[in-house]
Amino acid sequence: MLDIDPRTSPPPAADERTMLTAWLDWHRTTVRWKCAGLDPTLAAHAPWPTSPLMTIAGLLSHLRWMEHHWFEVVMLGLPNRSPCSAEDPDAEWRLGATLPVAALLDDYDAQCARSREITARLELGNAARRRGAPGRPPVTLRWVLTHVLEETARHNGHLDLLRESGDGATGV
Repeated sequence: MLDIDPRTSPPPAADERTMLTAWLDWHRTTVRWKCAGLDPTLAAHAPWPTSPLMTIAGLLSHLRWMEHHWFEVVMLGLPNRSPCSAEDPDAEWRLGATLPVAALLDDYDAQCARSREITARLELGNAARRRGAPGRPPVTLRWVLTHVLEETARHNGHLDLLRESGDGATGV
């Protein structure tokens, strides 16, 4: 991993939008930092037999498609371009194994940039219905930002464990 922390610390006091987006960007940058200097052969390392899809490459692909789902599909109502289907709901995890880490990180960065653009155009209280989730209440941009923040943070913990089990690298 890099010796110099590339992340920008969120402000200690700010309005709600600034705080949510700053913390989300901090965690997004952490994803890339945790992959810095990774030997490409370790990207598909699956240390837990009960979770064969839990790899660094699989997580990077999942994070990319998770951003697409919440910001483009849910908040804007755009078509879902995810590789997942009813026949293969885990396709996004498998897709990671077919791409180089650099490409996965570039795809993730591009999707995060798209998510930032969408966030900038919407109000925190803007609500959207989740397609395919009948009876579930609409979610607001505030809810989506909070959910994507917590999911990215949780997966950063997974990246810590995967990286350490792969090459011994530890970090924040």
